[in-house]
Amino acid sequence: MPKPLVLTSPRFKDGDLIPIAFTGEGEDIAPPLHWENPPAGTKSLALIVEDPDAPDPKRPQRIFCHQVLYNIPPGAQGVPEGARPDALPPGTRVGLNDFGQQAYGGPMPPIGRHRYFFRLYALDTVLSDLGRPTRADLLKAMEGHVLGEADLIGLYERIHHRGAANGPGASA
Repeated sequence: MPKPLVLTSPRFKDGDLIPIAFTGEGEDIAPPLHWENPPAGTKSLALIVEDPDAPDPKRPQRIFCHQVLYNIPPGAQGVPEGARPDALPPGTRVGLNDFGQQAYGGPMPPIGRHRYFFRLYALDTVLSDLGRPTRADLLKAMEGHVLGEADLIGLYERIHHRGAANGPGASA
């Protein structure tokens, strides 16, 4: 039986706090990610980073998207720390996050401790050029093409404005 698709980071473990460097309160750079065991038949990979606890974990109202990547080559084994769009594996396409940017936007929740899902999808196809797709656009384009999925969950609560719902830069 084949091993399942696995997603990890050398900077935090599944269920641990995300280091401040990878948040809006720090350097706001993307954490390094590593994956292994894409299923047989994988033609591309997609990565979505999302916060299902926005804006308040006690009363979540929406999923806030922090990064959208697709058409990652199946031979790539990860993305390096701080990878900007021009430093991603060749062929990788970048979509729009909910900050309206084609980049990683780190956590900076307005209130409470949020969960951040780094979700990797193995696809049986290379997707057509979707332009600058949102999370919803990419999920729709992937329908019927997902061979496997792996999650890495990081936690974060704002340090400098803990408990303040409307501090500067209050966003998910």
